[in-house]
Amino acid sequence: MANFPVISLEKINGEERGQVLDQIKDACENWGFFELVNHGIAPEFMDKVERLTKEHYRKCMEQRFNEMVASKGLQAVQSEIDDLDWESTFFLRHRPVSNISEIPELDEKYRAVMKEFAAKLEKLAEELLDLLCENLGLEKGYLKRAFLGSTGPTFGTKVSNYPPCPKPDLIKGLRAHTDAGGIILLFQDDKVSGLQLLKDGAWVDVPPMRHSIVINIGDQLEVITNGKYKSVMHRVIAQTDGTRMSLASFYNPGADAVIYPAPALVGEEDCEELYPKFVFEDYMKLYAGVKFQAKEPRFEAFKNVDTASNVGQIATA
Repeated sequence: MANFPVISLEKINGEERGQVLDQIKDACENWGFFELVNHGIAPEFMDKVERLTKEHYRKCMEQRFNEMVASKGLQAVQSEIDDLDWESTFFLRHRPVSNISEIPELDEKYRAVMKEFAAKLEKLAEELLDLLCENLGLEKGYLKRAFLGSTGPTFGTKVSNYPPCPKPDLIKGLRAHTDAGGIILLFQDDKVSGLQLLKDGAWVDVPPMRHSIVINIGDQLEVITNGKYKSVMHRVIAQTDGTRMSLASFYNPGADAVIYPAPALVGEEDCEELYPKFVFEDYMKLYAGVKFQAKEPRFEAFKNVDTASNVGQIATA
């Protein structure tokens, strides 16, 4: 099997732009995941984000997680647990309206750093969407406009820690799923592994790499690209040693954005429209109850739903 794709953006604006675009295209078509280095976010800043995230977990969340484990008797389980994940999490919403000031127990330094980190990631997400447009032959800005809705995109960060697990064969860190949204940017621990994706029927490790950002395709990009790029099942395997940090930032469509295959990608080479048209918020309501199941029935569920009254074509200017 080919090596997991690691792509440097260092030369994206130089003479080797075509080679970098080809690497991104291959990763999107054949993996649904890739790891970015030289992405423009300073290593020293990422070190600060990591340090403050780990400090916050130790100070504010570790004891709470241990109490939960004890209350559910999870340390002594004898059979596989399939209704919970071995993770400690909280969620930061950045757009359309930030909730960072409302999250209890965050000190002011951490709040400020996470706001800055979110701004850098949002900029990177939009740059990547334009690179995908270039590879797909779509007009620059098409994917960003497809996500807008009436209030702009939805953007947030799931801050997770995966503590040492005594029974990793019986409890997953995070059960297998595809991501419902658009494009996902992950800053993960570079020492403790655990993230895996499903490729050609086998689970493949996503290698921890210092100062990298892991990118993956969500369900909405699969629909908009009419299946050229596909979301991929992935999971987190709990480890017996070490706590794994994960900051997954989701650049998603706005709640009322109408999602459908880009017309420019339908009809070429006799390619029919393979996916339905739906409102993103409706998709998320369905996803909430079936996240850990196959994605195909979610798409099928909308094929017979008439959303015509809500649909307007994406502006091209």
